[in-house]
Amino acid sequence: MGVNDLDHDAFTALYGGWAGRTPADAAVLMRDYPGTWAVAGGWAVEAFTGVARPHEDTDLVVLRSELPLLRRHLAGRLHVWGVSSGAMVPLLEDDPDGDPDALLPDGGAGQVWTRRSATDPWEYDVLLDPGTPEEWVCKRDHAIRLPRTRAVVTYDGVPHLAAEVQLLMKAKGDRPKDRADLEAAVPLLDAERRSWLRDAVAALHPGHPWLDRLA
Repeated sequence: MGVNDLDHDAFTALYGGWAGRTPADAAVLMRDYPGTWAVAGGWAVEAFTGVARPHEDTDLVVLRSELPLLRRHLAGRLHVWGVSSGAMVPLLEDDPDGDPDALLPDGGAGQVWTRRSATDPWEYDVLLDPGTPEEWVCKRDHAIRLPRTRAVVTYDGVPHLAAEVQLLMKAKGDRPKDRADLEAAVPLLDAERRSWLRDAVAALHPGHPWLDRLA
């Protein structure tokens, strides 16, 4: 069982709670960040649909190669922990420029969590994606790509993953909240974006139940 398989109470008992941050809070935190970033997760879909729902945490996405930039940006404000299948390792500030593959658990961690101290709640779940500032690359299949100008949309001055990109990432879990996000977004996706999402889901998850809804 991984972190994402735990219910809210079990997660909180083991790891602690989340601070309830919002995209507006993230924009303040990431102001003047020199790298590439965006709001991800359910907040990204909500920004597109306008359909509000509860959020357990706030996901951000940065480039894996730019993790040293993020650590320098957060130094003195938030501690950064590498997370992989429930294993957690603090990334100490004495080596902010260290190679992510050498510092993260098993070299394969796909995300880091941030918090002010051990007695404070977690602030942000930061996903580490491959790709470049010019191109978004799917971490589960590097053949699935988009220009970053297509993959990221700005709402109220804050960059967010495009809804179809975030829904592709949600398809693997297919949780009730993921299906609710899909239902809210599908009527608003134009033909090109819906077709891209369907093709990408089919490539990653042949026979997925979302394919009929996206037809």
